[in-house]
Amino acid sequence: MKIKRFCSLLMAAVMGLTMMGCGAGVPEEPENSLSGLKASVGPNALPELDPEEEPEAHWARPSVADEEEPEAHAATSYAPTKSGTPIAGEIAKAVYPQTIPFPKEENFIGDDRRIDMDAYYEAYGKWMDAEDARPTLTEEEIRTLYPFFKNSAKQFLNGTENRVCSPLNLYMALSMLSGLTAGNSQAQILRLLGADTPEALSEQAHRIWNALYTDDGVSSTLLGSSLWLNEKIRFNADTLKKIAETFYASSYAGKMGSPEFDAALQAWLNEQTRGLLSEQAGGVKMAPETLLALATTIYFKAKWADEFSEIDTTPDTFHAVTGDRQAPFMRQTYRSAVYKGTGFTAVYKPLRDSGMWLILPDKGKSPADLLENGAAVDFISDPDKYGTSSNAEIALSLPKFDVTSDLNLIDGLQALGVTDVFDMARSDFSPMTKDRDDITIGQAKHAARVKIDEEGCEAAAFTVMMAVGTAMPEPWPPVQFTLDRPFLFAVTGSANVPLFVGAVQTPIDA
Repeated sequence: MKIKRFCSLLMAAVMGLTMMGCGAGVPEEPENSLSGLKASVGPNALPELDPEEEPEAHWARPSVADEEEPEAHAATSYAPTKSGTPIAGEIAKAVYPQTIPFPKEENFIGDDRRIDMDAYYEAYGKWMDAEDARPTLTEEEIRTLYPFFKNSAKQFLNGTENRVCSPLNLYMALSMLSGLTAGNSQAQILRLLGADTPEALSEQAHRIWNALYTDDGVSSTLLGSSLWLNEKIRFNADTLKKIAETFYASSYAGKMGSPEFDAALQAWLNEQTRGLLSEQAGGVKMAPETLLALATTIYFKAKWADEFSEIDTTPDTFHAVTGDRQAPFMRQTYRSAVYKGTGFTAVYKPLRDSGMWLILPDKGKSPADLLENGAAVDFISDPDKYGTSSNAEIALSLPKFDVTSDLNLIDGLQALGVTDVFDMARSDFSPMTKDRDDITIGQAKHAARVKIDEEGCEAAAFTVMMAVGTAMPEPWPPVQFTLDRPFLFAVTGSANVPLFVGAVQTPIDA
């Protein structure tokens, strides 16, 4: 199945997993540790910097584990950050795929104030060619993702307060973590993600990354990955190289626990998520005993295919768990299918190249009920199988919302069967480094945010994972779909993969 815009709401989830070495402190810096290295273009090319180019003393490249091993870090093509300034301690900067911009007619207006249609259609053809060349995911590959999405949504969205997570971002972060582990530590992650082998997981994660990533001016689905390395530890170069190539991961080395290195990580998170999670990113700090931190991000932005009119937005009552409150409701009437499932009613609101499912539990039921029994995610995975549809003229009343979560993942991941990486006596991080065998996951943080208004949807996350017949159609029956009590939402792409899933218990105040 073609994933032309697997970018469905991507609401930006960035997950930061920090690996902690417990017990003894980090060892003294090896004698062969080299300071001030950066990546040059080409594989394994890591020349020393000239003295005048060398960053501050506490930025250093980790040393090679032994003389037989290759260079300590993969050298993906070096490039500055989007602001034009490299982040201090940068070893390698990932170069993301180039996206052909969608042509806008106003860019083809000549001096005679007419559109140069030949040039426009030529540019449009190039954009279509690029879209057709996108990697594809099979229906079977997509189906394998849903058990994890279902289990993670059930685990992390339960509660009576607003919550949101990015199942896709969690998936990518755990896939990266899998590459740093071995034995039962890795097997538990593979089992949770529904992968048979590490190689199969790595290949699928890479395909998902390339199928989703887009920034063509119509919509944005931006994924990011990075590794943050303790300058005093020797890492396995082959492992880091594979992660860099699979996840387009940039690499940075520095002094763990230093304000400068923390600030660099926070700046990277903010840049990747466009500042949507600045408060949450500001709380991400690496302790002196941290050996490695991995981070994955996702940023999504798209306009509604048919935008709401601000004139039609008026205050109304939302029946929250904590009591009735006034909220601004956006209103629009459009023709589409209304789905009835077990314990809920749902409609789909298209975004440009993606969309959002709005799932309203039946009276007497809650979002938690639909998450607990899996009905909501089952429906998203296959609406026609888990719901019955009828065409209607929908009078949609949707409250504006801005939902943010800052989650500690450790307890939830353990409940999902990933336990060994949090247990020093059982964890196996041997693919990462030979320097230490007392490694465990000390932090597993996931922050996500999704907000909607009349124009569209913007979201981010990090983990530190129509037709006309020949006869006059019958009039469609009117359906009033008012989300005036707690409800679920899911942002999905053309392949119907949920990028973000959330529960709105309380909308924005009027």
